[in-house]
Amino acid sequence: MENTFDIPNFLVADRKRTSMQDRRSIDAITRFIFCADEPCQVDLALVLGAPSISNVEPAISLYHEGLTTRILITGTGPAGTLEPEWRVYRDYVISSGVPEKDILIEPDATNTRENLLFSERIIARELGWNVVKKIAICCKPLHTRRAYLTARQFLPKWVDLVVLPPRHPSDIQANNWWLKPYGKERVLGEIGRIAQYTLKGDISIE
Repeated sequence: MENTFDIPNFLVADRKRTSMQDRRSIDAITRFIFCADEPCQVDLALVLGAPSISNVEPAISLYHEGLTTRILITGTGPAGTLEPEWRVYRDYVISSGVPEKDILIEPDATNTRENLLFSERIIARELGWNVVKKIAICCKPLHTRRAYLTARQFLPKWVDLVVLPPRHPSDIQANNWWLKPYGKERVLGEIGRIAQYTLKGDISIE
């Protein structure tokens, strides 16, 4: 897993408003929270549900480019939502030209831990870990590091993981998160969540 964005170049655009010390802090935080790999051949694209649909776009692209043959969608969303996230995602994937037979559904997860824990069971049952050696984790850019570390905790250690966040402008991105209070709040909060869940044992740092 690599950071494929060039942080120094992103920071140049904000040079007048950001001191050198601040830019170094932003650089360090960005490299910790955000990660992304280049698309490649995988055995499965694992899509973590979210309120907006952009997470599924990298998986659809992989499928249509012949880089995967199966998509697994996980997550029901917050309690009380009118329609579960997995169903919204599934319908969108089907409307994008992916046959329903190539889509797996994990309908119960309500958080990242459950996303990976429950998906591991479905992969074992429906596909078998003897054939699934490489997985693409498709999730929000802000969520990439935590999703990767959680996957390392609950998926087999020998499985190769790549991280493919969407590039949708509505998502908090690595190149601009610090420019608005909402972005700062979410990113700094994510640092706290990673620490909290590591201490709980939901995240692997090995």
